[in-house]
Amino acid sequence: MTLARSIFLATVLAAVAATGAQAQGGAKNRATLAMVLEPPGMDPTIAPAAAIGEIVHYNVLEGLTKINVDGSVTPLLAESWTMEPDGKSYTFKLRKGIKFHDGEAFDAADVKFSFERAKDDKSTNKAKKAVFDNIRRIDTPDASTVILTLDNADPNFLFRMGENTAVILDPKSAAGTATKPVGTGPYTFDEWKKGNSVTLKKWPGFRSASAVKLERVTFRFINDPAARVAALLAGDVDAVPRLDAPQAVKQLQADKRFVVSIGNTAGKGIVAINNKKKPFDDMRVRRAIAHAIDRKAFIDGVLEGLAKPIGSHFAPTDAGYIDLTGMYSYDPAKAIALLKEAGVATPLAVTLTLPPPQYARKGGEVIAAQLAKVGIVAKIENVEWAQWLGGAFKGNFDLTIVNHVEPLDFMQYTNTAYYWGYDSKPFRELTARYAETSNPKDRTKLFADIQKMIATDAVNAFVFNPAQVAVAKKGLKGIWSSSPIFANDMAAVSWQ
Repeated sequence: MTLARSIFLATVLAAVAATGAQAQGGAKNRATLAMVLEPPGMDPTIAPAAAIGEIVHYNVLEGLTKINVDGSVTPLLAESWTMEPDGKSYTFKLRKGIKFHDGEAFDAADVKFSFERAKDDKSTNKAKKAVFDNIRRIDTPDASTVILTLDNADPNFLFRMGENTAVILDPKSAAGTATKPVGTGPYTFDEWKKGNSVTLKKWPGFRSASAVKLERVTFRFINDPAARVAALLAGDVDAVPRLDAPQAVKQLQADKRFVVSIGNTAGKGIVAINNKKKPFDDMRVRRAIAHAIDRKAFIDGVLEGLAKPIGSHFAPTDAGYIDLTGMYSYDPAKAIALLKEAGVATPLAVTLTLPPPQYARKGGEVIAAQLAKVGIVAKIENVEWAQWLGGAFKGNFDLTIVNHVEPLDFMQYTNTAYYWGYDSKPFRELTARYAETSNPKDRTKLFADIQKMIATDAVNAFVFNPAQVAVAKKGLKGIWSSSPIFANDMAAVSWQ
């Protein structure tokens, strides 16, 4: 047993001893889940935090389509759809008789409002540029029909309509969504105890209310990995849908009280580089950083091997994925040579900004040690998520470590205002050709070219695609074993 794992387990045992007296037998019509992060608000259409969707998506707020645990797309608020042969027009037939939690009727006008809101110049919807700016026209010939006409065909469009950025809001309640979301889903927003938890309660007016077994769902925010495991062991929580304490996996697998599922995610764990700041505006410096990173050592030492190495901003689960990890093999000597070629005097002092998750905090120590070997001295700056979103995510950073969980989010590399500051006309032209191409064979080639260009330009250093580890008490069924998106579909969860 490693020293780190010994310390971690000792911390867990101490926390269990401290909290065990609080453990209670859980009712079989409710469940409590432990979450890593508390979201900044409850509106996934105006803020980038994935933690928002973990609570409200599919539970409180719904979109036209639904992304399932296997990545497949099925109807949700739209009962069916047709697509024109050119892939540029979709006609959605909406479910009838649907109401929002406040009694307002759902119809095509709500879809039009929601998407026009997302398209607005003042919109902060993270999918605005990639998805909503591509919607040229929104027609509503009747209350149950919506026709979306695109500028460019998007083979992932139906998937995009199932992401939390595309949930449908009602004009009368949309402005208050961040604090009190009102949707069409199986649960209503009940209570938010800041710094502690959010509770949802079953909505009797849901179209399939009889199929929803849990009357109440609580999401508890426990940002320390050891404390989350302790809460699970003590019985204070029923599940940890995305365990980020890999040191505890073997212990939990051996405990007959729990079921541990290991699945896939769409995550891309990266060392993000500020391309607009010197000396990182020099591609050779960014390539040096990539060569300085030992992915295997990171994955083994930080994630206990529960991840796959990546070489571009794509997950191995993406259709058309190619393995580019060989482009930047671990090669400190090459990194040193590239820094010298770029005229960078060493030691080079940089700041490494780290948000709360363990992959960043513990991983940052590993990355800093690896960078030091090539003459890059990284000063670690630990920040909370609100600070990260207000600082690094606004472009105020040198290097940072973050796991991008949104699937197929490569279009962020066309956004020159995005936090890493990549500005490449050739890349924007390449993605435009991809969007305009309908031939499957040509699209596959262009998709590979997109991956290669991001890697060739070393926009960021691409490190890991994490596995998902979901842990639940034995008898609690339906917790997602994989995360094609970050969501917790609680209507499908029940005690057996």
